[in-house]
Amino acid sequence: MLNNYLIVHKSILPDYYEKVLEARKLMESGKVKEVSQAVKQVGISRSTYYKYKDYLFEPADMAGERKAVLSMMLDHTPGVLSALLRGISEAGASVLTITQSLPIHDMASVTLSLDLSGMTLAMAELVDALAATPGVDNVRLLAME
Repeated sequence: MLNNYLIVHKSILPDYYEKVLEARKLMESGKVKEVSQAVKQVGISRSTYYKYKDYLFEPADMAGERKAVLSMMLDHTPGVLSALLRGISEAGASVLTITQSLPIHDMASVTLSLDLSGMTLAMAELVDALAATPGVDNVRLLAME
């Protein structure tokens, strides 16, 4: 999974990448309420924002805590969430939050925020291990700091 990512110095990238990150920060901080306000303030189009918002991340200071947000679909079967959490614990990560939707068509959407500071695996290995858990589908890394 993480082999799809590169670390690139921002000086060689188009300036609108940085503006997408800036617009997302405005939205997340609550300084603006709507995407149209954020993109207008930073000087990009809505289409540029939506095209890149899920693919641009800023590295955080790696000396401190590390966090990640994962999204996945779980079968509505007893023990699936428990097995998923056991895998996270065995990797040395800790769950900060769990958000689970009601199961529809025997599938539930789950979003996890994790503390990775004690993790013994690489993030790609954790994502692969979670995806291999029976009853777990479509594991995606949404954000990481």
